[in-house]
Amino acid sequence: MYQITHLKNGLSLASFAMHHMTSVSVGVWVGMGSRYEPSPRNGVCHFIEHLLFKGTSRRSARDISQEIEGAGGYLNAFTSEEATCFHARTGYRRLEETLAVLMDMLLHSRFDPQDIEKEREVINEEIAMSLDEPQHLVQELLNATLWPRQPLGRPITGTPASLKGLLRPELTGWLNENYVSGSTVIVAAGKLSHRQLLEAVAPYGKQVKRGRRPACPLAVEAQTRPRIGLLTKKTEQTQLAVGLRTCSRHDSRRLPLRLLNTILGENMSSRLFQLVREDRGLVYSIYSTPSYFHDTGDLVISAGLDADKLEQVLKLILTELKRLREELVSAEELRRARDYVIGQIDMGSESTENQMNWIGEQVLGYGRCFTPAHVKRLLSRITAQSIREAARDFLRLDRVNVALVSPLKSDQSIRRALPFLQ
Repeated sequence: MYQITHLKNGLSLASFAMHHMTSVSVGVWVGMGSRYEPSPRNGVCHFIEHLLFKGTSRRSARDISQEIEGAGGYLNAFTSEEATCFHARTGYRRLEETLAVLMDMLLHSRFDPQDIEKEREVINEEIAMSLDEPQHLVQELLNATLWPRQPLGRPITGTPASLKGLLRPELTGWLNENYVSGSTVIVAAGKLSHRQLLEAVAPYGKQVKRGRRPACPLAVEAQTRPRIGLLTKKTEQTQLAVGLRTCSRHDSRRLPLRLLNTILGENMSSRLFQLVREDRGLVYSIYSTPSYFHDTGDLVISAGLDADKLEQVLKLILTELKRLREELVSAEELRRARDYVIGQIDMGSESTENQMNWIGEQVLGYGRCFTPAHVKRLLSRITAQSIREAARDFLRLDRVNVALVSPLKSDQSIRRALPFLQ
């Protein structure tokens, strides 16, 4: 189903044929993100992502967008902690043209000084906009609380202060040093064959600079007691985020945690949504999300609520964490959680863009691509006991981190709630 080719220079190509579709999704994935950045260069990967769209020696910024969108396609990019991806979805007959645009962006972007200054202001506006969004702000505060004084705790966008130091030599130097063959995977999914992808990449493969993928600094996990981050801000609603460090994507406990998260707070059937919102009416929204990195991971619970309900909501959250540590989930809960995750995998497999993301994340993360059938087999083996064991490993009081964006000027209500778990 999934085909991968590693070229002699280290560049990797991966594809998934979906012959019933009429489109292809193509992505250029680079194993380089914000956690690779030293503090003075915080935001450099995200800055480069922006500048790749500003024009090349062969195409203007308008040409780049028009060649894709002018044929009914879609063009975008993202930067995460461990990867950068710029990607497009177009009609299947335009595979070569689409790849030509994406490779031109990687290989021949101009990094014109005027564009750099314009885009610096654009990113500063992006940062300012995020500061006006308490839901986003509380997640950044939680990251800083979970991962103090290390890359995972810094914003992917960088800060206005760090952006000032990112001039053309720093930007092009970072690109030339790190966006190399060993870091790069070219992915396509849709109505195509692997041979078509190989032929389309052939004119560009040798142009990608040869090099090995850099190593990122390992996460430091020295927490011995709960941490609290409070940002006092005039808001109508208090934003709460509770985070616990968990395991890496390579850890066998990752899939039990995946089902644990579904049971805890991933959807409207989850314990937290039913208890805190439906039964008690204490929040507008509440959900949980897991993240997995090369060497670590986290589980984050987020909620929006009135400040005077904070202590009550936090106690309910901590109660559910305690229950998962102490009690086996029921057979019915386990079945529903497994069926939900499998259903999400199956529905995601119907989209060329989702398949492209699935392949890119796995080839960068594991060096291979697991089939959905393989993942579903692993999910079928997860027991209530393995979920409780994962909960006991990770849902511990000394690992709890709480972030709050709120009109409150004191964290006393949080401190009153935290011992409730003991």
